[in-house]
Amino acid sequence: MAPREDIRLLLAVLAPLIGAGLVMANGKRPNARETCSFLAAAALFGITASLVPAIYAGHRLHFTAFELLPGLSVSLRADVLSMVFAVSASFLWVVTVFYSAGYMRGLEEHAQTRFNTCFALALFGAIGVAFSDNLLTLYLFYEIVSICTYPLVAHHQDEESYESGRKYLAYLTGTAKGLVLPAMVLIYVESGTLDFATNIYTGILPATMHNGIVVALYVCCILGFAKNAVMPLHSWLPSAMVAPTPVSALLHAVAVVKVGVFSTVRVMLYVFGVDKMNALHLGLPTAYFVAFTILAGSIVALSKDNLKARLAYSTISQLSYIILGVALLKPAGIEGGLVHIANHAFSKITLFFCAGAIYVATHKKNISEMSGLGRVMPFTFGAFALASLSMIGAPPVAGFVTKWYLLNGAFDAGSIGIIVVLLASTLLNAAYFAPVVYQAFFGKTSQADLDHHYREAHPLLVIPLAVTAVISVVIGTCPGFFMRFIHLII
Repeated sequence: MAPREDIRLLLAVLAPLIGAGLVMANGKRPNARETCSFLAAAALFGITASLVPAIYAGHRLHFTAFELLPGLSVSLRADVLSMVFAVSASFLWVVTVFYSAGYMRGLEEHAQTRFNTCFALALFGAIGVAFSDNLLTLYLFYEIVSICTYPLVAHHQDEESYESGRKYLAYLTGTAKGLVLPAMVLIYVESGTLDFATNIYTGILPATMHNGIVVALYVCCILGFAKNAVMPLHSWLPSAMVAPTPVSALLHAVAVVKVGVFSTVRVMLYVFGVDKMNALHLGLPTAYFVAFTILAGSIVALSKDNLKARLAYSTISQLSYIILGVALLKPAGIEGGLVHIANHAFSKITLFFCAGAIYVATHKKNISEMSGLGRVMPFTFGAFALASLSMIGAPPVAGFVTKWYLLNGAFDAGSIGIIVVLLASTLLNAAYFAPVVYQAFFGKTSQADLDHHYREAHPLLVIPLAVTAVISVVIGTCPGFFMRFIHLII
């Protein structure tokens, strides 16, 4: 079916950009500034949601901004894969606007206008990546995300945050320019186009291209999109945890890391294609390569007492489920990997929202200091428990759907090793999440904590985390919305 031109794609990309301008214009009026953030987020989600019926009906929507050369343009498209990312990101931005207002005001953070502006610009880049029609457009928006999130990482403007910001930019822009950019040039020279294929099987590379070159390009793309946090190019992510918690939530659930894994799987499926990857036996080696990240990230998470650090290494581990599922090159595995884009987003943002609420209410960062807090903050730690079950892969929360499909994909691929990795990672997930929940609800409260009379954080913090936790359960028990998109891909 031929693509349909639709200006709503341009409007979706422009909504956060316009929102950033309005935030800056109202910087001296906090209520107006945050209203502008909310309206931009609501507009983006409304436009994105309006595309759903057409995509469900099997249409592919398109919009060309301008053409540089034949087969080389800056253009947008909405297809079934882009909608999984775009719907999740746009909805979670709405929720995060409320949470950010409560968090930043509760701690009386400085530079809130800059913070909200860069937040909107990061979503501008993320939505541009989601709706990219070709590798050039994806690369441009990928770089926009890196640049616009630097001020968020360096928000506190101290030596630690500046050092983390420099590391963040060096990893993310360095790998993109050093690996993805030259690969993109060679793909265009050999193929005459950078437009993504219309299905996941054919890819765009010519059959005459030397196999060694194809493999080299593939490796460049897997490692070049370092936002996917695959080891050994992962250390930027824990370093970025110096940022305020809403930024951590943005990095881990909505924009940065999801841009990385989305870009990786978009290129795997729509540049190289399942048939080419099968022919060159690229699938299982990729799966085993990222399986190391799944296990190693979980093992490191076990050693972290700082809650945000533990969640950071959990993210490093969980992201590789997405790439692993696609690399299995089996329908069930691909479905499990792609649905984890949404499943992980809702669950992980809940966990970071909880970490932020705990910090605002108690100023505690370390798990060892949280004994008994679940009894005075039941909504926060209850949401944390639900999101933890999702990360573990237990029913009825969203992560169970992911693990179910991934295990089926591994069985279909006949890979006992990957099955062992998935089961081992589930045990590790339980090992680093269960103690947090147990200690919070059943641990002994210290006399100092009793004297402080801690209670739940402000409703602007608690309501968003409750909403995302409930949605994690809903998409775990009724996974049809996102799975219907993904079934159309196979």
